[in-house]
Amino acid sequence: MEKGAKKLVANNKKVYHEYFLEEIYEAGISLHGTEVKSIRMGKCSIKEAFIHIENGEVILYGMHISPYEKGNIFNKDPLRPKKLLLHKKEIQKLLGKTTQKGYTIVPVEVYLSRGLVKVQIALAKGKKLYDKREDIAKKDMRREAERDFKIRNLG
Repeated sequence: MEKGAKKLVANNKKVYHEYFLEEIYEAGISLHGTEVKSIRMGKCSIKEAFIHIENGEVILYGMHISPYEKGNIFNKDPLRPKKLLLHKKEIQKLLGKTTQKGYTIVPVEVYLSRGLVKVQIALAKGKKLYDKREDIAKKDMRREAERDFKIRNLG
């Protein structure tokens, strides 16, 4: 792995379907040793995860990190809340935006960057049902166009 590259561990594809992502941030995550080892092995999920700001701290709930097999007594609760590390100005900005109606903070992906575990989070606005249908229709049209293009080039 070259310098500055990131190795994706877990991503949340559902986020792109459910929300409009407006601003994206990279946050560090406060973990214990066995949790880091488990993440390095790719045993992590953010499918059900969500984020709240409490007392000026950004907390990630619902991120599942499978217990490390060789960790025995040092393993922590797989679903324990994890503190995200952001600059104070970023936290203030997120807090200001999330008080507005319709805004939330969602985890997008977990990855390793230069040996450190990072979480990409996004300030997001929920999509309405018709927005989701519109996205599905666009995706279908793109798929059809790619299929036609492929058939034309092969034939």
